[in-house]
Amino acid sequence: MEISLFGFDQTIEDFEASLRRAVDDGFATYWTPQIFGMDALTAIAVAARAVPGIRVGTSVIPTYPRHPMMLAQQALTTQAATDGRLLLGIGLSHQPVVEGMWGMPFDRPVAHMRDYLEILTPLMRERRVSYAGETLTGRGEITPPPAEAPPVLVAALGPQMLRLAGRLADGTITWMTGPATIAELTAPTITAAAHEAGRPSPAVAVGLPVCVTNDVDAARARADRDFAIYGQLPSYRAMLDREGAATPADVAIIGTAAEVQERIRALEGCGTTTFAASAFGSRDELAATREALVGLLS
Repeated sequence: MEISLFGFDQTIEDFEASLRRAVDDGFATYWTPQIFGMDALTAIAVAARAVPGIRVGTSVIPTYPRHPMMLAQQALTTQAATDGRLLLGIGLSHQPVVEGMWGMPFDRPVAHMRDYLEILTPLMRERRVSYAGETLTGRGEITPPPAEAPPVLVAALGPQMLRLAGRLADGTITWMTGPATIAELTAPTITAAAHEAGRPSPAVAVGLPVCVTNDVDAARARADRDFAIYGQLPSYRAMLDREGAATPADVAIIGTAAEVQERIRALEGCGTTTFAASAFGSRDELAATREALVGLLS
């Protein structure tokens, strides 16, 4: 199981500095989100081009605002700029965002993602597509700079989306999904679907908050404060409920360095292929967390 980092950098300069530090510490992969700050693919094309030696993934690009033909061009351009080090994570986003902020219907998310992948992946591999689905159509050719198609990971949480990701993508990347759910639902469902489709075993990237601390109660309170939104959004709430977790703090990895390392190592036995650590806490806790994560690399 690979140990990677999940960062929330606010500027290109911060992002580049985070990548340099990650390389210096020995990490092979760094993940960045696409929320309401920097555009992830633009930031990766700039910052990762300046920092060789590390793969950089999006976790995740929302599909609804970008037609898959446009995303294919963006992703392949970024892949060319970074010499093939992009990991393309994509996801639906959430109904309150898609409908409330963008004014788009969110009534057929699985069909939308199926059509999206049926356009995106052939286009990135072959530079042409001709597909008319139930929710999206893609017909045409693109001529981006030469680059291999990046791996595509889908933010798949429920069974239908996991089976779809297994058939049509290279893996999944999760957030706020605990170890029991990874072991009982995520890993077996996506892996079975991939094998049934004649595809290799998929990547199962698992992202969770991490804090090495001597004050567990305070860290749990901070986790519930900092990550409160994930206890409210329906898709993440469903994963917390399935895990038997009342709040995000119940799936966050919090404790002493030894306890944190033990819990992270245990994720491999659940089917995790990559762990993406999102460190949180005070300055001292962040330093202790980083040290514990670096310790897992050896």
